Amino acid sequence: MITDISRINSILDRGIVKQILPSREEFVRALISGKQLKFYIGADPTGNALHLSHAKNFMLLEEFRQLGHKVYVLFGDFTACIGDPSDRTSARTTLTREQARVNAQNWVNQIKRIINFDDPINPAEVVFNSTWHDKFSPADLMGLFSNASVQRMIERDMFQKRLAENRPIFLNEFLYPMFQGYDSVALDVDVELCGTDQIFNALTGRDLVRRYRGKDKYVVAVGLMENPITGELMSKSNNTGVFLGTDASTMFGQIMALPDEMIEVILINDTRVTLEEIKTLDITNKPMEAKLFAAREVTRIFYGEEADSAYEKFVETFRNRSFPADAPVVLMDCDECSLIDLISKCLTSKSKSEIRRLISQSAVTINGEKCGDDKVLVLIPSKDFLEVKIGKKNFFKVKRARVL
Repeated sequence: MITDISRINSILDRGIVKQILPSREEFVRALISGKQLKFYIGADPTGNALHLSHAKNFMLLEEFRQLGHKVYVLFGDFTACIGDPSDRTSARTTLTREQARVNAQNWVNQIKRIINFDDPINPAEVVFNSTWHDKFSPADLMGLFSNASVQRMIERDMFQKRLAENRPIFLNEFLYPMFQGYDSVALDVDVELCGTDQIFNALTGRDLVRRYRGKDKYVVAVGLMENPITGELMSKSNNTGVFLGTDASTMFGQIMALPDEMIEVILINDTRVTLEEIKTLDITNKPMEAKLFAAREVTRIFYGEEADSAYEKFVETFRNRSFPADAPVVLMDCDECSLIDLISKCLTSKSKSEIRRLISQSAVTINGEKCGDDKVLVLIPSKDFLEVKIGKKNFFKVKRARVL
């Protein structure tokens, strides 16, 4: 077991983990005790593809495996056929067992680059909850259901919303947390990793572990990857986000299509670039540069060296599409000049006050980077061109005039 407290704290402090129950202090004591803990993360394979918000969970699970702990990836091929009501105000579409199994195999193929199923000493293990749930007798079911009250189940927010809107709550959904909770008992786990939307189900499992196994279970809840401005979530149900199982160029392009405010979210959750290095990126003023960095780092995790080709392909395609090849050429008779003088040379009809206003409105970019300081000095190349964009329609290629 690796019990290095600094390494453990770096995992817990990165910003991925949002809540630990019963407490972080107790969880850390268990991690440094030298005992091998059993971790699991459960997922109902309701769709064919995973996205980066799922990926961050498996990356975190792999970090605990690398500390020496036993980890399970549990696929709810039984519970997927019930329909998890978590965070939903309407009933979820259920699947057949065969569909769930096919989806699960696709998921394994998509995450095997980020979690080690082949380690010769301590591999991650795939399990299916139909293994134990299919064996339940009517007496077993009654015994399981006797561990929870109707009052507690009805407290769930999504059920309260449905009741208020006179929408149906089906009995299979109502009992879902009991089946998911029993997964912790069947695996005899010490720790469950889950999303913050799954805390109710995880705590149900914690209660069941106490009653069936006579021990406690830690719940480590991770945040959902959402846009910090709009609150939009990555969702396989809504087909929004950056998806695994495509190809390097597609993943790279999907990351580049994300809004700028998602750059830091992606870097924190889906890379292991240090927090210190992330802070050095000037995301506000150089979002394109930061996003290219993020896209390359994430794509490299899943596709290795193909990320470099995806980067080069994107840059070439983007520049050819966004900057016209026939843009007018502006020749400068100096090695460097202020930004305002450079723009004055390009837009000869504009006054300096008008140009200052354009610069202050972030309407000027040079080689794809926004320029907001009218006094900054710009180096004028003698061979390559500076690609200067002013507003939405003004494009110029700037270089130093040849000296005879």
